[in-house]
Amino acid sequence: MLGVYNYMAAGVALTGVVAYALFAFLTTSDPSQAVATLRNGVMLTASGKAVFGSPLMFVLAFAPLAFIFLIGFRAHKMSVAGAQTAFWAFAAVMGASLSTIFLRYTGASIMQMFFVTSAAFAALSLWGYTTKKDLSGWGSFLIMGVVGIILAAIVNIFLQSSALQFAISAIGVLVFAGLTAYDTQRIKDTYYMVAGDAAAAAKSAIFGALSLYLDFVNMFTMLLSLFGDRE
Repeated sequence: MLGVYNYMAAGVALTGVVAYALFAFLTTSDPSQAVATLRNGVMLTASGKAVFGSPLMFVLAFAPLAFIFLIGFRAHKMSVAGAQTAFWAFAAVMGASLSTIFLRYTGASIMQMFFVTSAAFAALSLWGYTTKKDLSGWGSFLIMGVVGIILAAIVNIFLQSSALQFAISAIGVLVFAGLTAYDTQRIKDTYYMVAGDAAAAAKSAIFGALSLYLDFVNMFTMLLSLFGDRE
């Protein structure tokens, strides 16, 4: 499991670096370099306006979802090297998508919610790893919850309902908290099953890390939506 957590932590770190680097590249504090100003006073460069001030925002928002479906369809055909490449590429794409959080939330609240998420994730994953309770029955309900969250989020793009967004975020925290424990137990069980096959164990570690990475990132964004201080 240590390899799984190492991959996952490195993926989260890459996502954070890409998110902030892209935000820094597309915004400016120099009025002479700015071509547009958003409602919260953030000044955009020409590149920033092309990305944050256009339909490309929707491409950024949905790129990770499209990417994860692509990985899912090809996972069984991937080599270890291919799985590693897909993992790092996905973490970078997610970072590009999450660059928009710096437009909406204060840096202090982003850091605060990151540490809150880290503590919650660690506790939930530890429980999932050590509990004697069989969590396999949770899987279908949690996946149904994820599908419901995705559909509701798509609907809310058009409705722009703050009440629906609150409900999505609150339910999302519970769903991804449950998935953290469930996935940890599932990964542990799978890891023991393939322990004698080096290639299978390596791929299991990578895709296990991807599952936990998704749980962490989604729980973080849901908590940020609920408790983050907006710019």
